[in-house]
Amino acid sequence: MKTRQLRGAFAGAALQRNIRAWQPAGTALVVAAALALMAAPAQAQQALAFDIPAQPLAGALRAFSQQARHQVLFDQQVVAGRSAPAVQGRQTPRQALDRLLAGTDVQVIDSEPGAFTLRAVPKEPSASAEHALAVVSVSGKAPGSTTEGTGSYTTFSTSSSTRLNLTPQETPQSVTVITRQRMDDQRLYSLGDVLESAVGITMKPFSLGSDSPQMWARGSSITNFQVDGVPTAAAMSNYLQSTAIYDRVEVVKGATGIMSGVGTPAATINMIRKRPTKEAQTQISADAGSWSRRGAGVDISRPLNEDASVRARLVADYKRDGAWVDNYQQDYATLYGIAEVDLGPRTLLTAGLSHITRNTNSPIRAFWEVYTNGQPTGASLANGASPDWAFYDHKVDNVFGSVEHRFDSGWSAKAELTHGRYSYESFMASPVNAVNQATGLGGSTQMIHWASAVEQTSLDAYATGPFTLFGRRHELIGGVTLSRLEQESPGYASPRQAINDIFNWTNEVAKPTSASTGRSTSQEHQYSAYLNSRLQLSDATSLLLGSRFTNWKQERDSLSYASGNVTAVRLREDGIFVPYVGLVHALNDTYSLYSSYTKIFNPQPDYVIDLNGDRLAPEEGISYEVGLKGSFYEGALNSSLSLFRTQQDTFPVWDAATRTYTAIDDTITQGVEVELAGEIARGWQMATGYTYSKTRDKDGQRLMTRIPLHTFKLSTTYRLPGDWNRLTLGGGVHWESKTGDPLATYTQQGYALLNLMARYEVSKQLSVAAHLNNAFDKRYLSGVSDTRGLYGPPRNFMVSMKYRF
Repeated sequence: MKTRQLRGAFAGAALQRNIRAWQPAGTALVVAAALALMAAPAQAQQALAFDIPAQPLAGALRAFSQQARHQVLFDQQVVAGRSAPAVQGRQTPRQALDRLLAGTDVQVIDSEPGAFTLRAVPKEPSASAEHALAVVSVSGKAPGSTTEGTGSYTTFSTSSSTRLNLTPQETPQSVTVITRQRMDDQRLYSLGDVLESAVGITMKPFSLGSDSPQMWARGSSITNFQVDGVPTAAAMSNYLQSTAIYDRVEVVKGATGIMSGVGTPAATINMIRKRPTKEAQTQISADAGSWSRRGAGVDISRPLNEDASVRARLVADYKRDGAWVDNYQQDYATLYGIAEVDLGPRTLLTAGLSHITRNTNSPIRAFWEVYTNGQPTGASLANGASPDWAFYDHKVDNVFGSVEHRFDSGWSAKAELTHGRYSYESFMASPVNAVNQATGLGGSTQMIHWASAVEQTSLDAYATGPFTLFGRRHELIGGVTLSRLEQESPGYASPRQAINDIFNWTNEVAKPTSASTGRSTSQEHQYSAYLNSRLQLSDATSLLLGSRFTNWKQERDSLSYASGNVTAVRLREDGIFVPYVGLVHALNDTYSLYSSYTKIFNPQPDYVIDLNGDRLAPEEGISYEVGLKGSFYEGALNSSLSLFRTQQDTFPVWDAATRTYTAIDDTITQGVEVELAGEIARGWQMATGYTYSKTRDKDGQRLMTRIPLHTFKLSTTYRLPGDWNRLTLGGGVHWESKTGDPLATYTQQGYALLNLMARYEVSKQLSVAAHLNNAFDKRYLSGVSDTRGLYGPPRNFMVSMKYRF
């Protein structure tokens, strides 16, 4: 296999057949067909139609990359401050590139199918070409990893699996990347929106927290989150994160304890921040739609001195949402600032902050769908309303700073310090219990007052680089992560009130007095060190070996005002060892086989208690994955087929009747996933995939029935050719099989949703777009819990505009 550090090109070919027949028995055949959908790429140097206006050289090269479907590799310092002329008309990619570079001191030093490498013309005869392209080996920042401005639905480099910069084809796990373009096309404003659209992820809102969705992958809750590769605790409610801040979101499916220390075998979500640009750019956006929804945003990036060695970026975004029920209103505001300073040619200082608020009035609640005799209640979408005094308010603040340095040897080192604070308060009214049809009685409402403040401080430091052994070049990364999490929460009584008329319950329930019952404080410390390597066994085979050692402890004190007693809990786990083994073998330049193995260790959250009020022991287990990956057209299109299996002990299963958890040993989760993402033809972007996942106990009984066995997701856009090339059409499909908790009580049958979009470029600076969601106005329950359900949005629309300059 021809190995490249960077891959990229926007080339394409026609999709020859549709993916269909998504049935469990035919899954493997469908997957295999999906990996062979592409025809041979077009000739690399055929004449193409270019339309690139005069602009700064960096922006012109990005436009060239999109239109030529070629990757252009260069150091930002080489092109900073330089301009490019307009290039229009039909010509070969090399001819167009030469015209862009005419009159500058930048030249092409290497050309291969789908890629050009640039350097500054040496000022002295002795200058060496080997330093023409600055190698950026800092994790997550390899050239080709940034998705902003590419127009692509895939990326050419990802580091979220092992923190080594690898192409998707070289990564021995299933990876989904939600790019900047895809977030814009689908209007994915929050991390929750992103995960809802990601292949293999299930998002469900439930009764005691419709503002706080539950997130699953491969049968387990998602608890591992990262920002720029630095772990952030699930207690920070990361689903609140705004995508206005991020360039892309990388989702690594399966156990990733090697990067997170502890966690479930579900997935790790890595959010990669936007960075300042060396050329000035500004974007202003606005949108409006159904239910009085509206919003506006601005994104400004500027060099702050003449040579762009100091640069900054500021993002501000605001959304106000309404809904299909009375009283509901949500205000969602984001502010993000980041600055970079080149302390020298090889040293970068970064500092930034973010502030997010999300305040919701009268959150939508689950409502009774059936009576105790199984007869339907006749509930409508409007019955999801809650009292006008109910609210759920959040605030998230983060500050961060890092220093990174590249050594002459090709090694890099980085250290980052982050501090985050999350606070929330909520007063909710939730329908509970079953209702008798004859009497209309039995139902009640539980009033719950929540509040908490959480702070996390983390130090993350590592070094990475190449080394030579037995005549081959290999890669190594090693580092430490130190984290402290502190939480303080007051306790309140949760009174219940009987309901006489379930269809009028919001008027029956008055806001109760919130009686304080106590408070609790906790501290959690996690100290870990890791070492990962990628050994090139042959030209075609690489072995990834990794290990992480973690010391974890938690101290929790709870004070009861009624008794005056303090309950102290001290938990500690030292020397947690998580190994990782991955093997990738390239069959040819297109396909590769892979396998991976790792262990699982996950201390249960403090709310995961049994009938006796005791916290469950940590989850432990083993996770395996094997698969086939395809990379087409120099990385512009990626596909994968994965088979996974996880064995777990102390698996927590929720019992809605007792509102406690039961620990189950010897549970097995296994399934299959297929995914395709990238450009399948000129101007045609697609991201699609199918997942089958089943969790069962040692007796074969299915667990986690609130998660669908089958899901299919598709998102696509097509920019019309010729005279219609200002118009982009697209849409998406979300299908899932039936769910219920438990299935014997009430189920939501399988359903499919269709979304449509259109975008028109009025000019190079201005574009307008329209989105129609749930186009067929499908009525469905997005979440089901015993006899209650929470409806998803009916048909709705949004219109938006963006102006760039």
